[in-house]
Amino acid sequence: MKIYRHEIAGDRVTVRVPEDAADLREFWQWFYEARARGPIALDTETTGLDIYTPGYSLRTVQFGDAHNAWVLLYERGGWHAQYAREAIQRCRQVLIHNAAFDWLVLDEHAGIPLESLAEWTTDTRILAALIDPRQPSEAGIGTALKPLAAHWVDPAAPDTQGGLTKVFNSLGLTKETGWAGIPLTHPTYLLYAGLDVILTARLEPVLRREIRRLGVRDELVNYEHEIAAMCAHMQRAGLLVDQEYAAPLAARLAEEAERFAAVAARYGVASVGSPAQVADALVGMGERLTERTKGGALATDKTVLLPLADLDRDWQRIGARAPNPLADAVLRAKRASKWGVTYAEAFLSKASGAGRIHPAISPLAARTGRMSVTAGLHQLPSSDHVIRRAILAEPGHVVISTDFQAVEMRVLAALAKVRRMVEGFVSGGAEFDIHTYTAKLIKGERATPKDRKVFKGAGFGKVYGGGIATIAKQTGATEAEIAQAVAAYDRAFPEIKRASSRWQRQAFQNGMVFISATGRRLPLDRDRTYSVVNYACQSAARDLLGQAMLHVKAAGLLEYCRLPIHDELLASAPKREAAEIAREFEKCMTFDLYGVPIVADAEIGGRSWGSLYGADY
Repeated sequence: MKIYRHEIAGDRVTVRVPEDAADLREFWQWFYEARARGPIALDTETTGLDIYTPGYSLRTVQFGDAHNAWVLLYERGGWHAQYAREAIQRCRQVLIHNAAFDWLVLDEHAGIPLESLAEWTTDTRILAALIDPRQPSEAGIGTALKPLAAHWVDPAAPDTQGGLTKVFNSLGLTKETGWAGIPLTHPTYLLYAGLDVILTARLEPVLRREIRRLGVRDELVNYEHEIAAMCAHMQRAGLLVDQEYAAPLAARLAEEAERFAAVAARYGVASVGSPAQVADALVGMGERLTERTKGGALATDKTVLLPLADLDRDWQRIGARAPNPLADAVLRAKRASKWGVTYAEAFLSKASGAGRIHPAISPLAARTGRMSVTAGLHQLPSSDHVIRRAILAEPGHVVISTDFQAVEMRVLAALAKVRRMVEGFVSGGAEFDIHTYTAKLIKGERATPKDRKVFKGAGFGKVYGGGIATIAKQTGATEAEIAQAVAAYDRAFPEIKRASSRWQRQAFQNGMVFISATGRRLPLDRDRTYSVVNYACQSAARDLLGQAMLHVKAAGLLEYCRLPIHDELLASAPKREAAEIAREFEKCMTFDLYGVPIVADAEIGGRSWGSLYGADY
């Protein structure tokens, strides 16, 4: 038996590593005693993060309570692996930090179905996010185990992580390669593994007390665990990659990046990735750049370049000016390069042996609880079909996308009790368009498509907190036109400003924390309290999607789900049953929010995700 001692919060704790049958029998004795006392903390160490790539393996499985940890050397196989699997199956309650990762590791590499383990799991990362969802960059604690343990358990908790990084470096390894390359029995590695479960065991009761003190409802805690399990289910299913399409696409995008980089070079930009070169060239062409980075340099990011190229956020022409050829070339060169590396090449390199990618779905990614998907799949422009064409439904299946209709504006109308908006949504019917309705409400029947676009920008400015300058860039209208539109919007819908003021007052009275419609705690920044409208609406929209996912599961449709993307559920369904399944998805995503109908449309495509956006397959 290898035994390591360490001190946590003034207590001496013990990490044990069984080496033979006698040691493993001793583990069983501890296990049954610990199980009788309460939840057991569980964790794994693996060769990396890409669970489904060839060569990936599970190295250790560790169990612990507040004072003891047992690290089972799963990589050795035999009794070590068998005891680890049996112990997991005999747990009645487990504590895991970032549970979805360990669920999927154990599902794929130890044969423990995530459904059986998820039922008994408390995820301390979820508890922490419900207490304070902010990351360190937002003045929060974050949701990683070491910073949380440093805040709630012992300020010295992160020390072992730093020690392990030094060991990786001493062995000629990096933080990425170290997990696979470090010897299985290295003392620092084993101590690190054991301390993680001890820290998790100590963290959980502290977070539970804070949850109760803050009045976070048990229903919200349980709901988030259910959402996490459904997202893990979708990650396990993964997305089938059309490798015959992705390989030439990668080559074509590389060529496109070179071609547009050559155009930029003709204007004096040797590197499209150099903001200084791009800024100098644009100023030399007579463009007026006003925005600056935090370091004081002229900004040339996408939000600056898109209006100069006369493009909106979806890369569609605005028609407000002659496109600047350099801005256009820089944007297209950088996009082609990013798409080639981030998507096409990654689809090929990260595919499993079955030809699938398994992007991680983070159900609590943003402060508001909005979900995100790795591999950048939630950041694709809404009009794009090029990348989406590489993702396929199962053989004999078609893609179905079910999307909420104007959910942000419906949520705003419901939460702020905007009388005229509510009337429009209730009486407008299936084809109701809130932005045309708003334009006609303000401008009369003579309202034009441009009016619609301007008032749509004003409405989204209310929801997302965009200022007049930002809305002007996105719509192509002048700042004066947008200022007039926003003022008219406020006159037509005065309840929005009143709700914003009311919500800000409530936040001030609650320590700068706004409580969402579902009881979620949303901390506000003191210099951006106006963002409360954005937080309220975005959080409620996320929870509408979460509720829809619960409906989908109850209807037996979870097996078809592949991704939650913003306000959309992407599915792969048998072609023969697609129409019926699409109707069921629509039912699951149709309900009422404070008297405002929340409705969804299901669109049936072809074999590829891109078919919903114009691709021919």
